[in-house]
Amino acid sequence: MHGVRLGYVIIYVAGVAETVDFYERAFGLQRRFLHDSGAYAEMETGGTALAFADESAAPAGVELGHNRPDKPCPGAEIALVVDDVESAYRRALEAGAIATAAPETKPWGQVVSYVRDTNGFLVELCSEISR
Repeated sequence: MHGVRLGYVIIYVAGVAETVDFYERAFGLQRRFLHDSGAYAEMETGGTALAFADESAAPAGVELGHNRPDKPCPGAEIALVVDDVESAYRRALEAGAIATAAPETKPWGQVVSYVRDTNGFLVELCSEISR
């Protein structure tokens, strides 16, 4: 498929600025952009940006489920590839992430762990997959 690329992933949240602050502290990501309105932000994550938008900015006619830590995880996750999964997992928890699955080495050799962010969104912290 030529001419198609994933530009960004948007997670709708109740507090964009608070979410950006959390992702900086928990995962070491840097903000690329935070709109003056506080309703939209992007994080530096490589070729594809991770973005956050205020829940009120949902596309017209689209009803969104709200990400909340006391609700089931949404049917999606983001995966952040890190050099040291154990350290990244501890850092995320210290910043207020919710422990979901401690680091574990999978049969294919990848180390994988899961936390939920302060909105309740599922975040995988993992090592590279050897190919």
